Amino acid sequence: MYTSETFVRVRYGETDQMGYVYYGNYAMFYEVGRVEALRQLGLSYKELEDDGVMMPVLENHSKFLLPALYDDHLKIVTTIRDKPGVRIQFNYSIFNADGKLLHEGHTLLAFVDKKNGRPCRPPQRFMDVLKPYF
Repeated sequence: MYTSETFVRVRYGETDQMGYVYYGNYAMFYEVGRVEALRQLGLSYKELEDDGVMMPVLENHSKFLLPALYDDHLKIVTTIRDKPGVRIQFNYSIFNADGKLLHEGHTLLAFVDKKNGRPCRPPQRFMDVLKPYF
């Protein structure tokens, strides 16, 4: 299992009239956590795309527990619980600065060959950096 932590501060434009983070912005927080989790492994989305592999989102699930508020300092914990195949699931837990769990969710992505648009296995270097965690 691989886990990483990323921190973001809620910007005013990410909130609604109540001062709560607008529900649609959690998908963006997921992306931030996912991209930074890969970066912490020594990979980037750009490198994967340069290698001919895209990772479109197939599913996006959210569970809202408590509201995140304007100017909150959030910790996004991103976890890969299972060794990826043609698909990979990222799990997210979002905490405020007091350590309260605000939100949970997960996304399911596929590895897709850029040339033909078909599902493919993850690149070998992707699997190599994840190997110590599984």
